Amino acid sequence: MSAHSPSGPAVARHGWAQALVTVLAGLAAMGVAAALGLWAAGAADLPEGAFPRIVAATVVIAVGGAVEFSGDAGGLAGTEADLTVMPLSVTLVGALAVGWGFLRPLRHRAVAGAAELAGWAGRIAVLWLLALLALAFAARQSFQVPLGEGVLDELGDLFGLSPRVGFTTDVPLTLLFGLLWLAGVVVLALLVSRGAPLPGRLLRFQASVRPAAYAMVVLLLACVAVGVAAGLVVAATHGHPARTFAVLLLGLPNVAWLAFTLGLGATWDGRVEGPFGLPMPHVLDEVLRTPDVSALDLRTLAGHDGRVWWLVAVDAVLLLAAAVVAAGRSPVRAPAWRHAVRLAVALALTVLAVCLVGRISARFGLSVLGIGDLGGALSGELFLRPRLWTALGLALLWGLAAGFLGAPLARWAGRRGPAGGDRTRPHG
Repeated sequence: MSAHSPSGPAVARHGWAQALVTVLAGLAAMGVAAALGLWAAGAADLPEGAFPRIVAATVVIAVGGAVEFSGDAGGLAGTEADLTVMPLSVTLVGALAVGWGFLRPLRHRAVAGAAELAGWAGRIAVLWLLALLALAFAARQSFQVPLGEGVLDELGDLFGLSPRVGFTTDVPLTLLFGLLWLAGVVVLALLVSRGAPLPGRLLRFQASVRPAAYAMVVLLLACVAVGVAAGLVVAATHGHPARTFAVLLLGLPNVAWLAFTLGLGATWDGRVEGPFGLPMPHVLDEVLRTPDVSALDLRTLAGHDGRVWWLVAVDAVLLLAAAVVAAGRSPVRAPAWRHAVRLAVALALTVLAVCLVGRISARFGLSVLGIGDLGGALSGELFLRPRLWTALGLALLWGLAAGFLGAPLARWAGRRGPAGGDRTRPHG
């Protein structure tokens, strides 16, 4: 242990204050991103002072929490609503803030005991659950739904109907999934950080796991960076900058990581009906707005915009760069085939995570006297789900190819790790 390393008791003595800072930093980052994104989307104009509660609900959803929708339109009318989507921009900034806060007290350490790591993570978890509990009770609101014009408006005036749609948080599920989200962030932080200490029994795994895990995180962040650049170009040249910035601040990884899987050759099934839509890029909405379920892949997208074939080239460059990064952190003696297998497994797990968090489902319906979907203005459906096994198979193939090419490129560039193992440094 370095002479400048904090002792175990010192870490324990200051643990609660540092844990509080970590939790507050994560919530503040997510709250700011959610508030700015919702403001750009026009949510600040919602009635009945709903904006803060919408922000709280967005943060809850971003960490995997469960928000339930309900409707009340009296005995002569019915409403239904359902929404399943993670605002991954909010999720990402929160994960980066919490991960940084978790690792900061452990820097300059070579080894840490399992009990110490568990105690430090436990402090954060306790405060995190208390914060989620407060958010869950704050994320409750209901709205009156205007019936619009035409037949529905006349029926509403005739029977005195005033439909309302609201949302509440499922507190137990929110606490459960929020805790799982935190655990995932903590484990991932330990996996990707070269300077994070591990228990002695796990040190032998760092050379085989950490390089590929780090490369996948770099790959996902690179996809987001490319998406930011593309979004800024769209905002500057295509008009509607507020809507574009709303997507950037709320759902940029949803779009960027979807595009990444499409570039690998994956297929997503989906449909858009009614007032819902996918705001960016517009070509997605065009492909999915059909009477039946549509297949979203490079071929169907190319029928509307041939530039989507560039996704293949972008994916190839990003994957090759990730393979070189992983090989540069791996032992020199690791053969190319082993590097390829590790990268393939890591990429498959990454694509699996993207497919699980990138699903979208939204539905809203209103009926009066059993008459629903009058004019299609007040009901609609949107869903997007991946063909999982095809995506995972393609990820394995791409990972193997990139791994075999990345190993010699890293050796040629002189970036291979030391002969004895990983380049993990006590002071990194």
